[in-house]
Amino acid sequence: FNFAVGFKDLNESLNTLEDNDLDALMADLVADISEVEKKTTSQEQKDASQYQQAAGTQPAANAMATCDSPLYVITENFPPPPADLAVDLPLPPPPPPPPTTSKALTQEEQEAQAKAEKVRLALEKLKEAKVKKLVIKVHMKDNSTKSLMVDERQTARDVLDNLFEKTHCDCRVDWCLYEIYTELQIERFFEDHENVIEILSDWTRDTENKILFLDKSEKYAVFKNPQNFYMTNKGKNESKEMNEKSKEALLEESFCGTSVIVPELEGALYLKEDGKKSWKRRYFLLRASGIYYVPKGKTKTSRDLACFVQFENVNVYYGVQFKVKYKAPTDHCFVLKHPQIQKESQYIK
Repeated sequence: FNFAVGFKDLNESLNTLEDNDLDALMADLVADISEVEKKTTSQEQKDASQYQQAAGTQPAANAMATCDSPLYVITENFPPPPADLAVDLPLPPPPPPPPTTSKALTQEEQEAQAKAEKVRLALEKLKEAKVKKLVIKVHMKDNSTKSLMVDERQTARDVLDNLFEKTHCDCRVDWCLYEIYTELQIERFFEDHENVIEILSDWTRDTENKILFLDKSEKYAVFKNPQNFYMTNKGKNESKEMNEKSKEALLEESFCGTSVIVPELEGALYLKEDGKKSWKRRYFLLRASGIYYVPKGKTKTSRDLACFVQFENVNVYYGVQFKVKYKAPTDHCFVLKHPQIQKESQYIK
């Protein structure tokens, strides 16, 4: 398991953490290890108790048979040990003298020394920890970075709350964690419920992927203006203008029933088929199970539709500069891929 993302190694990543974060990490690690030790001790005591109970309930005949078994004692007349076993060995070298310092450490040097000791202890404890922990580098809009310790229980929402405390931003819902794949030229939002460790565990060790902390108004577009997604086929004016009460009713109808209603969107898109360089215009339909399109010469009836991709273990990404990379007919491209695919692949749609 890789403990650091965005750094050369774990040691470098721990050194970028603030002192209070290092202290919090050490407290978590000590608590985790103590919990494991308690459970181990408890299990050992339980096993010993069960063994003693089992030994005490053995049949008496077996016990008598054991006692009646003959015992054989073998003795040998060995010569006594020599009186003096001392060997003429050289004396050990004297301990090195304590280091002499010509001057006392400055406050900065003392702080650096204390932090180095904390990092050393954290490195040791991380290897014993029960919960996976990861140091990540998050890029800010001003090109600065923040280092955070994330564990396997935290969602993207938890990490955002941590970043709000560190950056003192306005905490609006538009703030998001944003994933960038430099090699594939794709990017996407982390959804608030996603487990950050699970996502980053799929990244390769030498990855150039990045996590950004950005303010993106389109993050919750479907909740801010649901009429743009659910009422596109009910008239142009009606889909554009809707009061807040009607929006709330539409969201309740779509998300609060026995199952989530997926908007049935459809329209013309350009498709880049497997192994082909050209883009073909096709008519696509969005359904709950996936995205389908109408093959050339076919109709929109269900039996004629071809499945483009099913929504199972698939993330949706924006394509970046696909006009240049893939000769796309438009700048507005999207990509669908399995989370574990990290390189160019025929399975990326």
